[in-house]
Amino acid sequence: MDPVKRQYESYPYPARDPAEEARRLVEGSPSDPIEIDHFLFRGRRDWRKPFRALVAGGGTGDALVMMAQRLADAGCPAEITYLDLSEASRDIASARMEARGLSATYEIRSLLDAPAIAAERGAFDYIDCCGVLHHLPDPSAGFRALSDALAPGGGAGLMVYAPYGREGVYPMQDALRALLGEDEPSAQVALARQALAALPETNGFRRNPFVSDHEVSDAGLYDLLLHSRDRPYSVPELLAELEGAGLAAVSFLEPLRYDPAPHLPATPEFAERLKRLSTAERWALAERLAGNMRMHVVYAVKAGREGQAMATLSAEAVPRWNGPDPRALGRKVQAEGGFAISMAGLRHWVPIPKAAAPFLPALASERSFGEIAKAARMDWFAFASTFGPAFRALAGVNLLHCSKGLPR
Repeated sequence: MDPVKRQYESYPYPARDPAEEARRLVEGSPSDPIEIDHFLFRGRRDWRKPFRALVAGGGTGDALVMMAQRLADAGCPAEITYLDLSEASRDIASARMEARGLSATYEIRSLLDAPAIAAERGAFDYIDCCGVLHHLPDPSAGFRALSDALAPGGGAGLMVYAPYGREGVYPMQDALRALLGEDEPSAQVALARQALAALPETNGFRRNPFVSDHEVSDAGLYDLLLHSRDRPYSVPELLAELEGAGLAAVSFLEPLRYDPAPHLPATPEFAERLKRLSTAERWALAERLAGNMRMHVVYAVKAGREGQAMATLSAEAVPRWNGPDPRALGRKVQAEGGFAISMAGLRHWVPIPKAAAPFLPALASERSFGEIAKAARMDWFAFASTFGPAFRALAGVNLLHCSKGLPR
């Protein structure tokens, strides 16, 4: 049996209990439909129309369940296909869906079969592929397969591991492979836990605060430290894979984390140097400076469409708020000119002009920006000038998206 298939038959990942569906919906990025709309369809998709989605490497079903539930709540006629090698993972995913009264089509096949499935059922408007491409024998073939399965106007939400935030993981994988590589999965897990408990304080993995899957479950430990195929991607490496597959990045999440400016002195000398860099070079620089990115989440489309996919501030756009009470935030911004937020252990200051504070409560009203401006008795250009910096800042930390037809 393929070692990766053997792993996920023994330890479906992430560890999930279908009984918990009665208590909570696991949420995250990518693949929340509002996020999909914002980053891939300019916030303008008509969700009354059919939506064809593929969850490529669906595991125990987090993306599948979240997307299916959100689309069902919105009344969208969605057709979702789940694709994975592991029957054990599929069984958990399908049980979670059944617990919610949701349905999908399940395929126990390789991710490389995505184009064949698209040929059988129609190309996909959206593809979710999280935590899979970096485990393939030939990741480039995987990127190409996803691209070939996409409809021309569609897009994908991808997650791959990143190198700098996983410091110590790969030396630890090598060490455990040398010690335990011939053992059965259950024996590997038990012995790995003993080895981790004895690590010296100088060990890079022990000193890394950004990885914790091994503390959550045996499945998490196996996936993090005992995986037989696992490679990380830096920003340039990931962008190269996308380009080779005929894809292009629309945005990383969260966008603010891929801005190097907050990690450098706020001086004219550094500002001038940053201006010389392309967008891709700025993304890569931010990754190297921050040092805490253990994964990259990126929305991508067919090359040539990346500049027209993401929502922008417009009179027709409808804001969808994804944060704390916007009234309280408005008061904080009025007093302090911004707010602090922590992402992956790093504190970021999010500056927002005080003049934009009165508009923040309206972000939860489900009115368009044009209607918000009209209620404030402002012409559109004055409103856009006043609120534009706030829009970019809030979207940059994933608190604000645009979608006309989907409720939060």
